[in-house]
Formats: sequence, C-alpha cells, structure tokens
Amino acid sequence: YFGFGSNLWKQQMSLRCPTSPFTGIGRLCGYKWFINGRGYANIAPITTASPDSEDEVWGLVYDLSPADEARLDINEGVPFAYEKRHIPVEFWPDGTGADGIPEKGKGQVVDMLVYIDFKRSQPGHRPRAEYVHRMNMGIRDALREGVPQAYVERVLRPYIPADAELDAEAVDLAKRQAAGFRDDSGVIP
Repeated sequence: YFGFGSNLWKQQMSLRCPTSPFTGIGRLCGYKWFINGRGYANIAPITTASPDSEDEVWGLVYDLSPADEARLDINEGVPFAYEKRHIPVEFWPDGTGADGIPEKGKGQVVDMLVYIDFKRSQPGHRPRAEYVHRMNMGIRDALREGVPQAYVERVLRPYIPADAELDAEAVDLAKRQAAGFRDDSGVIP
C-alpha cells in the first residue's frame, strides 16, 4: 500500500492498520498531489507528464494485510470518498539510496494499492484544520524515512503550513481521526 496523505503519519497507520508494517518509500510518477474539495489529500494523473517531469507523488509504503486493508477501506471511505487502484510505484525497500537520498529511476517498480478520489479531482482547496496537524506529523515521518525535502517544500507546503497554529479542539480531533473508526467495543472494524 502506497500512502501519500495523512497515512504518511506512521502512528496513524499503526493505529488503523496494526498488523501492517512500514516497508519503505515510494514515488508515483506522472501524478499530481493536491487537497481536494473534501479538504483531504488526493492525487490525479497528469496526461502531459514527461519522464523528466516533476509531476510525482512521494509516499510511504506498508505491507498491508487483508484485515488491515478492510479496516483502511472503512477509514478511507471506499467506495464513496476514495476508490482503490493498483498502480506501478517506484519503491525503495530500505527507504533511501546509499547516500540517504533515493535516486529517481533506481528503485524497483512494484504494483501497489493506492486510494484515489476520482469524484473530487480538482486542486486548489484548503485542508481541514485537523488534517493540517495529521499531515504535519506525516511530513515529519516521511522526511525521516527519506522522502526528499525538495518535494515536501514544492508540493506539500503550499497546502500544509509547517507553522500552522491550531487550537486544542483541532488537535484533539486530529488525534481521534488518526485512531480511525471504531465499533462499540472500541475495536477498529
């Protein structure tokens, strides 16, 4: 599974998908990252992308178990908010290249599960306040794992300010959202 939005936050993934370990980083070429009309991250293919294009989406990769995939489907709102696709992603199992920076074109290409919202595929929207917190936690983790700083600054930061001042209510909601949906017993379905 290739996570490109708030699922960059490893703690969120460990809560939502407890049996699915982080395995590396990935780069999806020919796609653009943005915040959609719901206030959440989305991606869309770029039809005019060239091999040298900067139209790319970086993310974290997890080995998703079937039970965790079912949980993630619920948390991602499949099929109403997002749809599932298998797309070739360039993958670095250890997260980075020999010098600590993944070298484009040097990862292995693997078909990965990706969640995409095809109904709300237009960029330019503002993120929800609680989502800014989750994304900032995810950006921190993504950078630690080797996602390039230049990508974060060029693509994510125009939507997700690093110095966002959020009220306690937004941060509390972000923590609840990170834990995912739970049934009456407190267990994530």
